[in-house]
Amino acid sequence: METERKIYVLDTNVLIHDPSALQHFDEHDVVLPIAVLEEMDKVKRGVDELARNVREVSRQLDDLSEHCGDLREGCPLPGGGHLFFEMSEQGLDLLPEPLSRASGDNRILAVTMAMCRNHPERRVILVTKDINLRVKARALGLSAEDYRSDRVVEDLSVIPSGWVRLDEKQWNAMAEDMQVLEHDQGNHFAVRWPQSMKMPFLNSFVILPGEREIAMRVTGIDEGRIVHLHDIHSYRHERHAVWGIVARNLEQNMAMNLLMDADLDLVLMMGLAGSGKTLLALACGLHQTLEVGLYDRIVVTRATVPMGQDIGFLPGTEREKMEPWMGAITDNLKFLLSEGVDNLQAALAQYRIEIASLSFVRGRSFTKTWLIVDEAQNLTPHQMKTLVTRMGEDSKIIILGNNAQIDTPYLSAHTNGLTHVATQFAGWEHAGLIALMASERSRLAAKAAELL
Repeated sequence: METERKIYVLDTNVLIHDPSALQHFDEHDVVLPIAVLEEMDKVKRGVDELARNVREVSRQLDDLSEHCGDLREGCPLPGGGHLFFEMSEQGLDLLPEPLSRASGDNRILAVTMAMCRNHPERRVILVTKDINLRVKARALGLSAEDYRSDRVVEDLSVIPSGWVRLDEKQWNAMAEDMQVLEHDQGNHFAVRWPQSMKMPFLNSFVILPGEREIAMRVTGIDEGRIVHLHDIHSYRHERHAVWGIVARNLEQNMAMNLLMDADLDLVLMMGLAGSGKTLLALACGLHQTLEVGLYDRIVVTRATVPMGQDIGFLPGTEREKMEPWMGAITDNLKFLLSEGVDNLQAALAQYRIEIASLSFVRGRSFTKTWLIVDEAQNLTPHQMKTLVTRMGEDSKIIILGNNAQIDTPYLSAHTNGLTHVATQFAGWEHAGLIALMASERSRLAAKAAELL
């Protein structure tokens, strides 16, 4: 049976969000209204991610149109459909009177309405990341959809937590044919994982039942669903404090095991506000940089996305511009340095901490560096790829984020760089990830995270 060929009208934000969007519409036709080209033209200049994406799309459109004989017949797309440029404004007469004809969004709606009138035999769909525009389109009786090809995952439940908790029955069943293995330090044994349970991945944790829960780290997986488990080092006692920090709960203990493992190149920590992500990352970084000497420096970066109203232009050097965005780092640094911080600039230099802007990351190479990426939920997959591919030899990247605190427009837990890394690196032998579910900032913060 032949698949129905649809007509998709694209909004500007789809192309800006995913420059490769034109390759994802299979055999269906794509229409670009003139308003989209005009809006792209307004934002193509600049050095930020948005401007770069617009320039990439413009290059693709130039290539497609250059090798297309008659633009009125459409430019062939990789999936088998055709790209059409809608230059006329014939649909403006279809717009209801209250809608302004000067609005770019309304002109895109007008093109969609004209497509429906001119092609009644085909389904016409407006694709936009703008929720309000989708609602407005549906109010006019049009079909409107979010752009979904950029989704890293459809079901958020597949994002790994990095640990699994066994109940008494499950553990007893596994223990029946458990094999104890010789090892220099701690307990090390192998168990057959039940068919009914999802397999854990390398460097994840298995929490055993009992009066005092014990976490075992997955160090190997053999054929026949044989999982190797190893007792982890405990950082829950003052004797094992890292830069004065002791794990307050089992989750933090698991996180510190990943952070302190020099064989891991990437550690991702997802967690609620106040769960200790930044404090643990900074404490372990200071220890391994200044006391152990594994790294030459600590570099901290994050997406500069405001939670509320933008405060506008900030004067000064790169470091001075970034300091207002690095409150979490400076607050935790002051907590870690018992003597206090009178001069922040001097303290950063003394403890070999650098603050870097994402705008200047492209082209750099981080060697012997402990790189902390804060607020990673506000990064796109492309930005995250740019960061991770900057890592050189003998370096470690620590990615911190909370999918409940996304401030970047058009990003969600389905599409951001944090989720992308979590799903792609789970199971790699040199990566570890952990979800921190308990807030340890204060009893008020913990209650707020629960109730609000």
